[in-house]
Amino acid sequence: MSTQEDLMDAFAGESQANRRYLAYGEQAAKDGFDQVAKLFRAVAAAETIHALSHLRAADGVQGTIANLDDAMKGEEHEFTEMYPAMVAKAQAEGHKRAERSMTLAMKVEKVHYDLFKQAAQAVRDGVDLLDMPIRVCPVCGHTVMGDAPDHCPVCNARGERYAEIS
Repeated sequence: MSTQEDLMDAFAGESQANRRYLAYGEQAAKDGFDQVAKLFRAVAAAETIHALSHLRAADGVQGTIANLDDAMKGEEHEFTEMYPAMVAKAQAEGHKRAERSMTLAMKVEKVHYDLFKQAAQAVRDGVDLLDMPIRVCPVCGHTVMGDAPDHCPVCNARGERYAEIS
């Protein structure tokens, strides 16, 4: 295996550890272990530092246009190829939670693709996106620029639950 492949494997592992530790921290907080939750969040932050370092060393971060094009390619793959096959398998196996989780993600990845496409056009035109709030549904990840809808169009969560991203 080449060093480039090692860097990308390390990036994937550190990225997954970050997400796991954030989930573990949420659970620790729910269980009343605030310091354990804080420890999980701290180590998750450290794993992010490692992941980003590996990605940069692998030349995985380019200019904004190239990064947007790469993001669109990844999102498109997810909603056209990856998730449809996974949803079908979950349905065939009767795994309802997996089917719901992946169906929601598949629908939202198309939204992400469209937002990245809009951003890419703005950057190609030499401008930034309009300065407005960007909000994310805490249930399914639906993302909007501007005001949150009354109800999420993907999972029907109440709009006031959307988190504003700074």
